[in-house]
Amino acid sequence: MTHLLKKRALQCVVTIAATLPVVAGVWDVVHGLHGAGAWAINHERYLSGLLLAIGLAFWSAVPDIEARTGRFRLLTFVVVVGGLCRLLGVVLGDPLSSSVAAALVMELAVTPALCLWQSHAAQPIRRAAPAIFSPQFDS
Repeated sequence: MTHLLKKRALQCVVTIAATLPVVAGVWDVVHGLHGAGAWAINHERYLSGLLLAIGLAFWSAVPDIEARTGRFRLLTFVVVVGGLCRLLGVVLGDPLSSSVAAALVMELAVTPALCLWQSHAAQPIRRAAPAIFSPQFDS
């Protein structure tokens, strides 16, 4: 498989995977919690906006994906921390529904796997231009 084909495959998978937080974020911002108090509804809309922003940030890395290692790692860190907090909730007694299980898989398995894939895709760039490439250089 050529480098370009590998890059296109990664771009497609990240685009599809990032669609989930974008759609879920927009849905929850618009629909909110039903029957909850005003603060809980408002807080859920805020958190849904963060979810939306995470998906949009992943999308923003797609065009030049092999040069976005720093962005990818930061977003993955945010998602994994959120997933670990969700998992702690389950350990503490929150119900483990199918949607919670699916979110845990995305947060603790799929997103880190995509980050590893992106790091692998970035290797040719690091070999070609080691003096200018670093995660801190990522815009």
